[in-house]
Amino acid sequence: MKIPCKNRIFLAPMAEINDIAFRLLCKKAGCGLTYTGMITPLTKQKWEMDDKPALQLFSTSTRGVKEFIKKYENKVTLFDYNLGCPAPTARKQRFGYFIQSKLKTIEKILQIMRKSTKKPITIKLRKSKYALKIAKIAEKYVDAIGIHPRKANQGYSGTPDLDFALKLKKSVKVPIIYSGNVNETNYKSLLKKFDYIMIGRRAIGDPNIFAKLTKKKSNLGFKDYLKLAKKYKFSFTRLKRQAISFTKRRAGAKKLRLKLIKTKNIKEIEKINV
Repeated sequence: MKIPCKNRIFLAPMAEINDIAFRLLCKKAGCGLTYTGMITPLTKQKWEMDDKPALQLFSTSTRGVKEFIKKYENKVTLFDYNLGCPAPTARKQRFGYFIQSKLKTIEKILQIMRKSTKKPITIKLRKSKYALKIAKIAEKYVDAIGIHPRKANQGYSGTPDLDFALKLKKSVKVPIIYSGNVNETNYKSLLKKFDYIMIGRRAIGDPNIFAKLTKKKSNLGFKDYLKLAKKYKFSFTRLKRQAISFTKRRAGAKKLRLKLIKTKNIKEIEKINV
């Protein structure tokens, strides 16, 4: 099944950063497909999906997966299963990267996902001794495989292992989505090697990166984010965190961040020229 998308440049799933307001800005700037952060099928929280994103779930069992997919079937472009998150929470609860050794469990979850939706399915992997085995299992159920070729203990440091990603691509027949230090200097060469690419940290605070890569005019900023955040009634804490991220690459960023850190309410944030 082909992935429905405007182009081959996606917004990588990022916890906390990828709220609905930020995803909408990235989509407006030219992003081909947005991914949500990780969401457990057992959550009772309501999630806004106005951008028709790829909904990324994490799970250590099949519990709640079928019901969760049914709930969002008509609100998303596809479903993604995260098998690569290296965060301390993932380590503690044994999901993301830390469920990779449970091959039978992974296959059962993918089987349920495949039976529960007519939408495309993707998975997100990190480099590990299990990644190639998982990819071979997954290609029976998924429509694309995402790979961030760093090990869990690397976090986001060091150099992504491009050779490993290419090895994985050669080992399966489904399309590959590459993630890891993708930016304006290397995206063209990576698009020649892989079917899709994901922009992650380079997009934080700068949705216009998608306009740059797709040759589209865009000048979106924090004020645009703030307008959407008010619409969706975001908390002060979330607004403050995102405001700080939008200071990246700005002149006088350090001073702006110090001012934002001292704010106590949304009105104080609005007075600062982020």
